Amino acid sequence: MTSAYIHIPFCEHICYYCDFNKVFIKGQPVDEYIQYLLEEIKLTLQTYPTSQTETIYVGGGTPTALSAQQLDKLLGGIRQLLPFEEGNEFTVEANPGDLTLDKLQVMATHGVNRLSMGVQTFDDRLLKKIGRKHTEADVFETMKVIEKSPIDNVSIDLIYALPGQSLASFTDTLEKAIGLDLPHYSLYSLILENKTVFANWARQGRLHLPGEDLEGDMFEQTINFMEEHGRRQYEVSNFSLPNKESQHNLVYWNNDHYFGFGAGASGYLGHTRYRNHGPIQHYLTPLKEGKLPTIEKESLTKENQMEEEMFLGLRKKQGVSKTHFQEKFSVSMEQVYGQVIKDCLAQDLLKETNDYLSLTEQGLIVGNEVFQQFLLDKKNNDV
Repeated sequence: MTSAYIHIPFCEHICYYCDFNKVFIKGQPVDEYIQYLLEEIKLTLQTYPTSQTETIYVGGGTPTALSAQQLDKLLGGIRQLLPFEEGNEFTVEANPGDLTLDKLQVMATHGVNRLSMGVQTFDDRLLKKIGRKHTEADVFETMKVIEKSPIDNVSIDLIYALPGQSLASFTDTLEKAIGLDLPHYSLYSLILENKTVFANWARQGRLHLPGEDLEGDMFEQTINFMEEHGRRQYEVSNFSLPNKESQHNLVYWNNDHYFGFGAGASGYLGHTRYRNHGPIQHYLTPLKEGKLPTIEKESLTKENQMEEEMFLGLRKKQGVSKTHFQEKFSVSMEQVYGQVIKDCLAQDLLKETNDYLSLTEQGLIVGNEVFQQFLLDKKNNDV
């Protein structure tokens, strides 16, 4: 079984921190894009047929920047082309203020059963500072609209360590977020990505971010606050009620296969990771000639696959199964990573629980440093 990520690159507004493939929607060939995106799905399935699509995730950009009619064409086409069992997780990303009842009804008609909404913060001053076009009031208004629709599985994204953000402001955001009583929350620390407005401001000395200690305090507060309110941390940045984990995101962390459809989308099929052209016209041109819009392919060696199994899987609170590793690669985790595991156990960065190797509380805080230990090109391991 394979999952599918579908990219809609259009936005009503470009946020200062975002480095995803996106364009301002005004004047863009949106209808043509939808037509050829469906063509890409058709062409891909001719080469890589699948009997079942485990999860579907429509992200962006801003999928809800599309009109109800455009959403209807897109989602109807997806359901017609991809074999998908009713009830499997089907997520659409949304922005507060963009969601209307008619768009939600279109989604529900085509089997969408989960929404992921980019809220980022409940502080209007900070929302303006990071280039968001919605306000705190828009979030609550949008939630009222969602409550009138059949879709009740909603997640929100929040970002912390924002420019000028205090611990008090972040605490207020956490309290307002949990007040919505949602099944799932994703909380990420701000990362300065190249080619973003924020990266340019940082180079010019115009961006004043919280220090590492304050960022660490916000991360620890997130974990404690979410756990206190019954949302279990199941991945470094993700918290949910029991059985409400994002099944699509678990595909990534479990290192499973998925299609990537749309401009700039990435996929993972067989032993190959691939990426599509990002600019809209570069994406459309090959499709008009009946060719796939792939710009880059990387065939993963066994070593690459084992690295990814570890640094993706260790993001999960449960960690990586030794038995599954052995079955997948015909070699034990200890044979490949024995010394690294010993060192990390001794430093209280990793722990062993039954069949699983996972991060400790200390390991969670310095996760990226732990993940780097599992890059085999830095080691002399006999695999």
